[in-house]
Amino acid sequence: MKGFAAKGFTFSVSVYALLHFTTYFFYNEALFNVLSILGLLTLIFALLLLPLAKLQLPIFLSTIAVAVLVVTGDPLMDGLAAGFLQMRSLISLLLIVPMISWVLNEEPYIDEIMSYGHNFLNESRKFYLGLTGMTQIISHFLLFGAVPMMYSFIDTFLKEQKSEAWENFKGTAILRGFALSTLWVISIPSFIFAVEALGATLWKSVLLGFAAAAGGSLLGTAFAYRQEKRDQENFTAVLQTEIAKAMKNSRNTGKWNRDVAEFVFLFISLFGTIFFVQGVWNIDFLVAIPLVILFWTLFYFLMKKRMGSYIADGRNYFSTGISRQAQQFSILLSAGLVIYALNKSGTGSYVIDGMNYLTEIVPYLNILLLLPFILILLGFVGLGPLPVIVLVTGILEGVALPYPPELVVLAVTSGSVISIILSPFVMPVIILSSMNGLSGVRNGLRFNLKYAIAFYVMIQVFIQTSILL
Repeated sequence: MKGFAAKGFTFSVSVYALLHFTTYFFYNEALFNVLSILGLLTLIFALLLLPLAKLQLPIFLSTIAVAVLVVTGDPLMDGLAAGFLQMRSLISLLLIVPMISWVLNEEPYIDEIMSYGHNFLNESRKFYLGLTGMTQIISHFLLFGAVPMMYSFIDTFLKEQKSEAWENFKGTAILRGFALSTLWVISIPSFIFAVEALGATLWKSVLLGFAAAAGGSLLGTAFAYRQEKRDQENFTAVLQTEIAKAMKNSRNTGKWNRDVAEFVFLFISLFGTIFFVQGVWNIDFLVAIPLVILFWTLFYFLMKKRMGSYIADGRNYFSTGISRQAQQFSILLSAGLVIYALNKSGTGSYVIDGMNYLTEIVPYLNILLLLPFILILLGFVGLGPLPVIVLVTGILEGVALPYPPELVVLAVTSGSVISIILSPFVMPVIILSSMNGLSGVRNGLRFNLKYAIAFYVMIQVFIQTSILL
């Protein structure tokens, strides 16, 4: 039964994505009806495939959507059909983005970058800042897969350092780095969806998010150094020893590092092409990104003359890789149903009206101060950064707010950052806990609460100052 469900899920979601791209360029009403049916089949196959523990959230969201549609009196079948179309761009993006990891796994790019940057990384604060920044760069390619990859690399690099102090150092750098990437990385689906849904200008949102991420990285480094002193550790001495070993094992000698140069070229070529395609043909970013990734990945393997590896990666992805995303896709489909139902019912307006009422009776309070807390609370319910952003921006999409949309995006994504680093129920913390053996509460709340408070204050000082000016 599970095998049949896995094959059915892979087939339905793959055709769903294919039809999405087809209907984007060639409008056809009949194909939209087929898309809705495939969305329903994808959700059904996902529910058959997943264990009971992972069914609760999509079932809960789907039940809420059906209840809202029934209460509002809208035709149930029409509402469901429209709801299954809400997340088609995001699902198509998530289906294709993992292909980037095929490229990243072909060469030891990360090892060589660490070896090449030894002069910058030879002190604990520099190393922490570099690790946080590198995690954000790798998030462009692997999304939250950057968390296990970077932890595996650092754990191998520091294989003898297993104390809680070292796990705090390693874990917070990686977790905060990934969380901060959701502020500005255009291949992170939650960020690009927020930009598109709220009508923000992409380059302004990226610049604001990057500045906030840079500030968050420096803030995290300061907290880590303070913790190092409190634990009476000397991380710098250990790091210098391990870096010296890594330099000896590097396959590039001298000042020129071919792997680092190749990685930089790959990074620039991928995201430069995305901006070029979007700018020239005026295609939505949620469509341009996956299409560019498809051709960019193929071109990489053609240039490397490794089409055998490309075919093998493709077979592996279609045989097992796609079905492993069943929980993520089922949550997105059910979240799409909720968004459609809430927008039809006008619930989003009631939520915003309630916030506006609260801001009227509390001096100096505005909605951008409150928005992050919605995402934080939803994170502790178990919703990850993507469905949280989808739900909140879906509600905000139809509401006119008296603020620049780029500031609204920053407020929303900053809430996502805090949710990721605190909640023991979201995927990045769960993955990290499975790898370092510490509890989700310790990796999240225990290690990051004070940092999260400081980060919220830092972002809000910037946002509120921008509003006043």
